[in-house]
Amino acid sequence: MTLAVQPFPRKVRFILDTVKLEHSVFMLPFAYTGMVLAAGGFPTWWQFFWITIAMVAARTLGFCANRVLDREIDAVNPRTAQRHLVAGRLKPIDLIATGAIALGIFLLAAAELNPMSLMLAPIAAFIVVGYSYTKRFTWTTNLIFGLADGLAVAGGWVGVSGSVSWNLALLYAATVAWVIGFETLQECRDTDFIRAHGLYSVPARWGIAAALRLSQAMYTLAICGLVLVGLLLGVHWPFYVGLAGAAALLAYQHVIVRPNDLSRAGYAFFPINGYVSATVFAFTLLAFVF
Repeated sequence: MTLAVQPFPRKVRFILDTVKLEHSVFMLPFAYTGMVLAAGGFPTWWQFFWITIAMVAARTLGFCANRVLDREIDAVNPRTAQRHLVAGRLKPIDLIATGAIALGIFLLAAAELNPMSLMLAPIAAFIVVGYSYTKRFTWTTNLIFGLADGLAVAGGWVGVSGSVSWNLALLYAATVAWVIGFETLQECRDTDFIRAHGLYSVPARWGIAAALRLSQAMYTLAICGLVLVGLLLGVHWPFYVGLAGAAALLAYQHVIVRPNDLSRAGYAFFPINGYVSATVFAFTLLAFVF
């Protein structure tokens, strides 16, 4: 494969497309939900700004690491073979440099929030980067992805409170269950490829039907966990209205995605889960208005 030299503006466009900033719709509402619950309402604009910067930077770091580490795998997967790095429109150094900048911004944002955020930031960065290796040796990779993406809600909480608590642990666990649910569903699309290339995932190890049942179970645990968080924190009724709407959207995913029909799995993964996270955040914020 010959690597073409791209004009700088085009290269920037390819990098932005690779890191998929629009997928921040997954992480930002998680972070904002944790932020609002920790603050008991909307925090300061300073906290809101740096939490936003931290989450976008962490997401960018994760995408850059994933694309670089998985480029050989992506090259032989028909679903990912046209990604810019694989197709030669970008070089590994382009994404390594972007990831390094994102890491620096992430650490800066954590430092601007509070000492606890800065102390935990390197651990979060390690998990976000290291996740991409796990599909090579364990079928629990989908669960580990949940641990990584669920850090967004913890980041929002710690960014405001500067501390950890049992309420945060429960909120984090519920978010991790939610992420495991949609990541397991999404991974069903690549089951045959993963098996053929000696990689690991829940669907590849246990089958698509079992994976979808796990996804349903994780969604159920997520909603139950969030209800319990609301009760423990004394959050007002709009929070539960939002959870009911989120539960309906999650249930809808399993109406349109069946073991013998994965044609709409991509739609179930994105944008429906974006609607779910945005709904939970919006109604969480609304709950503190009443």
